[in-house]
Amino acid sequence: MTNTAAHAETTLRTPRERARAQTIADIVRLGRKHLATHGAAALSLRAVARDLGVVSSAVYRYVASRDELLTLLLVDAYNELGDVVDAAVNARPEDDFAGRFQALGLAVRKWALREHARYGLLFGSPVPGYRAPAGQTTTPGTRVVYSLVGILAAAYRGGELTPPPARTAVVPPALAADFDAIRAGLGLAVPDGLIANGVLVWTSLFGAVSFEVFGQYGPDTFSAPDELFEHHLAVLADVAGFTGG
Repeated sequence: MTNTAAHAETTLRTPRERARAQTIADIVRLGRKHLATHGAAALSLRAVARDLGVVSSAVYRYVASRDELLTLLLVDAYNELGDVVDAAVNARPEDDFAGRFQALGLAVRKWALREHARYGLLFGSPVPGYRAPAGQTTTPGTRVVYSLVGILAAAYRGGELTPPPARTAVVPPALAADFDAIRAGLGLAVPDGLIANGVLVWTSLFGAVSFEVFGQYGPDTFSAPDELFEHHLAVLADVAGFTGG
């Protein structure tokens, strides 16, 4: 059970609320199983109901549609990934910024390799006919990038994130408003060049993980995938500007 789910359970006061929460948790658990076996596009509430041992109409009282089940699975996966990353990052000293960055990257990869189907739901091809509701998925879906931003911002404040070279420090004027919005939205006080490099690090990290999870390197291309990913992280630490990266 994720920390979020555990917290929600402790706040339920009546037997009826607890029973409802348990039923939804069972539906999500079976949804995970079906996701891994059949894929997101083939997810079926009727099949989940069958495995739960109830008629489909009973499940619809808790989860109204396949899309609602997909949303529950998205939130569940985002929060579990966020919990795993938070635990890994917080296990490193607060002033070990490069170490916390490495821990974040390794935690994302470890979870993704363990949870292929759920990672695919989060970062793979869109499910036909489904549009994730931003109001429910944006907050859990940005937990990891917020953690990454927090590490980079703290490293900059601590003097351990060096400005990028002059040739990349100045970003195209067309991006100025976007970067101002990012600074305002996240409460950052970092120059444009570091924001641009942070975006590159973010997308490159998930790109490297996705290539491995989805087999995009091809079979037997690399005999030491762990070492390859650690090298990627070291390069990305340099791109981000870590003085010890």
